[in-house]
Amino acid sequence: MNTDRAERIRRLNDSFRRSFLGGRVFLTEGIRALGPERVEEVCRRVRTFDAFTPDNDPYQEHDFGALDEASLRMFWKIDYFDAEMEYASPNPADPEVTTRVMTIMLAEEW
Repeated sequence: MNTDRAERIRRLNDSFRRSFLGGRVFLTEGIRALGPERVEEVCRRVRTFDAFTPDNDPYQEHDFGALDEASLRMFWKIDYFDAEMEYASPNPADPEVTTRVMTIMLAEEW
């Protein structure tokens, strides 16, 4: 992948993940069932996540992370859709044609 393109995607993903602005965030049933206080903590940990490695971030886009909260394993994943959210984005590096969608889920819901 073009390193400039990957850097642009990474910056857009980091901005979205840290602020939850610039896309849509979905919490799965399993996450919502944890209750408001734990959901707030999980969201805080997603926003501050920085444990990116070649294993969990091979394309250096910062689009996936895994968290352990109490005895639960959780994942968050950013996907790229077109502006109408019907198809994949034609260019995830261009926010004008991309809707970022982050799903926060229990690992067992993957």
